[in-house]
Amino acid sequence: MDQIADEDFDALVEEALELMPQELKAHMDNVVIFVEDSSPEGEPPMLGVYDGIALTERGADYGFVPPDTVTLFKKQLVDFALNEEDLREQIYITIVHEIAHHYGIDDERLHELGWG
Repeated sequence: MDQIADEDFDALVEEALELMPQELKAHMDNVVIFVEDSSPEGEPPMLGVYDGIALTERGADYGFVPPDTVTLFKKQLVDFALNEEDLREQIYITIVHEIAHHYGIDDERLHELGWG
């Protein structure tokens, strides 16, 4: 797929977030979504990444910590997509995949569920 303007990409991210089931969003806690131009150099290309403390790992002492982050990598998502409709779907899949990590679901289980 050809490049897409930042504001158009951001609109697709917003659309994907709105499409997420309310049940999935209802229990998210202390999470921020970011968009970066590209995945880090020297790392395998990724569509997105979750960084934080999963809900399943938070104890009674959880507090005063920076938010968990889900970072989407625009270049990799655009390069992976066939067209704008596919890009919309890949953004949605990537967000759901990374939010699942926030809920403590690992990659193996996500692949079993079809969200790999």
